[in-house]
Amino acid sequence: MNKRLLILFTLLLIFALAAVACGATPEVEETENTPSEETGDTGEEPAGETSGEAVELTFSVWGDPEELRILQEIADAFHEENPNISVTVTVSDWDTYWDKLQTQLAGGTPPDVFAMDAPLYSDYQSRGVLMNLQPMIERDGFDLGGYYEQSLVCYQTDEGYFGLPRDIQPSVMYYNKDMFDAAGVPYPDETWTWDDLITYGQQLTLDTDGDGTTDQYALWADLWDMELLWGSMIWQFGGEILNEDYTQTLLGEENAMEAWRLIEQMVFEYGIMPTPSVAEQFGDPFESGNAAMTPAGHWVVPLYSNVDFNWDVAPLPQGDERVSMVNSVGFVVARDTKHPEEAWSFLKFLVGEPGQSRVTSLGLGVPTLKDIANSDAYLQQDTAPINHALFIEAIDYARVKPCFRGYDEWATLFGDGMYSVWLGEAELEETMSQLIPQADQILQDAQQ
Repeated sequence: MNKRLLILFTLLLIFALAAVACGATPEVEETENTPSEETGDTGEEPAGETSGEAVELTFSVWGDPEELRILQEIADAFHEENPNISVTVTVSDWDTYWDKLQTQLAGGTPPDVFAMDAPLYSDYQSRGVLMNLQPMIERDGFDLGGYYEQSLVCYQTDEGYFGLPRDIQPSVMYYNKDMFDAAGVPYPDETWTWDDLITYGQQLTLDTDGDGTTDQYALWADLWDMELLWGSMIWQFGGEILNEDYTQTLLGEENAMEAWRLIEQMVFEYGIMPTPSVAEQFGDPFESGNAAMTPAGHWVVPLYSNVDFNWDVAPLPQGDERVSMVNSVGFVVARDTKHPEEAWSFLKFLVGEPGQSRVTSLGLGVPTLKDIANSDAYLQQDTAPINHALFIEAIDYARVKPCFRGYDEWATLFGDGMYSVWLGEAELEETMSQLIPQADQILQDAQQ
């Protein structure tokens, strides 16, 4: 998940959970829950078993106060089963989380267990700061067969797994049923193409107050990151984002350009998408009732559950083929942890049935364990009465968001570099020709 998107999501989710008016922008302060049990540091633990003496683990994630509450419940449940192991949970906003993590890693005092965004995993794993879980996976016979294969892809390395996934996030299309009903437009479904979206989208794009300015758009998408829209579209039209070994950027190839041009047409020729500057006036245009559709993963379900209109989800429209991009959040153990066995035990609990069953109640993602994803805990969750099964169906035709060394710098280059195109201030082809050499240099530098 990209930095801007997660910052936006974190902020907006706080509003929804607090049930306050949208438009404010408070930051999530770093908070932690600390168990009251006294603990002692026993140093290195014998391989294959915990010491039995009191140990306190630190566990760090990005998120919001509600996520802190659920994660602390999971930590407490783990403590009940392992009375000698207490877990201190710390939750920070996105920027604070990564800044503090960098400082902790540099100082040799990282949290024992911490969250990891899959595209960033390769950079951290290649730096040697994560513990190799593969020996423990093999020793304990920890079965990965019950996980969605796509959720494991980014965490696989030649040396084994240095992290495991908590959730999986295929992109789908959210739509405002009330807007569709008012326009007499059929709801989007699996038969929709991008041509259908453009055709019906023009009926959904309106000046509702008659002031000469469009205030209802058919579609809004955050174009900063590939995950929501343009990555899936490039694949749908036969293009590629990078080559197989992540040494070359392919976003300027003709099939990829077909997707870029279509997005450009939707913004400027058909006017069914707002420019970024217009969208920013609404906050989240879908949530505010200024856009009839938006692509996103399951993480926005808790936020949209608080809107005052009826909505649901549908597959993304298809191009030459049907494809959706999928991403995941996982957990890792610091290489420098003083308690590797206890940390491994807690990570197993987090990504196993106990942890995933509880995290599902947040509504933030699809569980990576197939049995949990296909259970009532996910399918009948209370977050919103929508078609949660659609996300599981999307996994079948989803491709994994690229995870590679240099990802953050590469993604920031394109996110920032394309902004002027979406404002109508720069030419698409010229901008792409300028960005691709810089992007390839980032890829080459990351391999060194």
